Amino acid sequence: MSNFHNTLYVTTEGAYVAKSGETVIVRVDGETRIQVPLHHLAAIVCFGWAGVSPELMAACVEAGISVAFLSAGGRFLARVEGPLSGNVLLRRAQYRVADDPAAVAALGKAFVAGKIANSRAVLQRALRDRPQREGAVEISRAIDHIGRLGPSLLASSDIDVVRGMEGDAAARYFGVFDHLILDDTGTFTFTRRTRRPATDPVNAMLSFGYALLLGDCSGALSAAGLDCAVGFLHADRPGRPGLALDLMEELRSVVVDRLVLALINLGQVDVKGFVTRDTGAVEMDDTTRKTFLVAYQKRKQEELKHPLTGETTTWAVVPHIQARLLARTLRGDLEQYPPFLLK
Repeated sequence: MSNFHNTLYVTTEGAYVAKSGETVIVRVDGETRIQVPLHHLAAIVCFGWAGVSPELMAACVEAGISVAFLSAGGRFLARVEGPLSGNVLLRRAQYRVADDPAAVAALGKAFVAGKIANSRAVLQRALRDRPQREGAVEISRAIDHIGRLGPSLLASSDIDVVRGMEGDAAARYFGVFDHLILDDTGTFTFTRRTRRPATDPVNAMLSFGYALLLGDCSGALSAAGLDCAVGFLHADRPGRPGLALDLMEELRSVVVDRLVLALINLGQVDVKGFVTRDTGAVEMDDTTRKTFLVAYQKRKQEELKHPLTGETTTWAVVPHIQARLLARTLRGDLEQYPPFLLK
């Protein structure tokens, strides 16, 4: 268990999280391992078989603290939070836009444009840092191909075509992802993106990081008063937070992918820190998971200048800024949604 920058991550199997006075306590085998003031927290994230007392969940709902449950491998399971904030007029505007094919395509294009631009920027930075790296030619070709998708994307008015271009860009990006891994031992390799389940350590870290980012985006959208279930790029599906998936598309590569590459390339994770289940799923062990969580939280506290506002902020705040820009777009205050673009 660790408390990093207002998020309490509970990673120990069999842990029980409860309320004691105005504090949150985590017990394992009847022993209190950590105690945190309730007002210091913005979220609690439980992995695997960790339980939370009803009293604590009620207190978190009242205090606006989200409680999320993920599998040991980082797959999102459930989220407990209070009534949706914001006003009903914003949510009605969101629903009206979701029923307008032209408006759906416009927002979908914005999310995909952000994803394409940021994926391309990650590849460009890697090539600039080590131009003589193995696979430089393949990376350059992927950069060129992804760049050529831009004009076609802007010209499209069909959301299915937009989704197809997003898939094309992702395939090209992940097609050269292995060349971004600077591991001379060959212990970390990437062949293709596998999700359910992740079948190698790199995919295990990517999926875990995306689950964390999805939680952050869900929290930001809920705080802005939007309905996470009603997306634009991602079609409605029961139980799927479509809008959170939309928002995280532009942030995947710059937040999670760069973090995974840094952990591998700087030797901060070891391939021995992963376990393979009977199903073939590969997961991080407890030590590696905690290493990842520490690095993820440190990443979120890094400062940057927001490309639109020009103000200094942190990566933790970026989803909140984007969620509010999206809310302004849906209300009609902005003509079009400005995706986050890495500079």
